[in-house]
Formats: sequence, structure tokens, C-alpha cells
Amino acid sequence: MVKRRERTRQLIELGGLVAKAGLVELTDDDRAVLFGVMIDAAATLKSEQRDQALTLWRRRGRRAFEQLQNE
Repeated sequence: MVKRRERTRQLIELGGLVAKAGLVELTDDDRAVLFGVMIDAAATLKSEQRDQALTLWRRRGRRAFEQLQNE
């Protein structure tokens, strides 16, 4: 039962990140577009650009979290 709750919480938090990034509004809540964006990100992570992408995205994410805390 605990694992199910943890998984549910994880999915809710991940959905929240999609919303916080503005992707829901920017795509008019088009699930196919959102899925396509994630597939492209996964392809990048499977490529030779993985380390560069992770570094860039991590920096951007941390800055965005900081900005949200300061609002």
C-alpha cells in the first residue's frame, strides 16, 4: 500500500512540474504535444548530448525553483 501511495505522490509532483513549466497552457493542454516534447527530451538523453543537456536543464530548473521561492 505504501508503494502505491509513493507512486501516486510522484506522479502528482511530476504533473505539477509540467504545469509549473507552463507547458499545459503553452500547448493548449494537447497531450500528444506534451508527450512529443518528452519523447524528444528522452532522445536527447540517449544521445551524446546527454551530459550537456542535463547540465543545462539542471541549471535552468534550479534557477526557476529559486525564482518561484522568491515570489
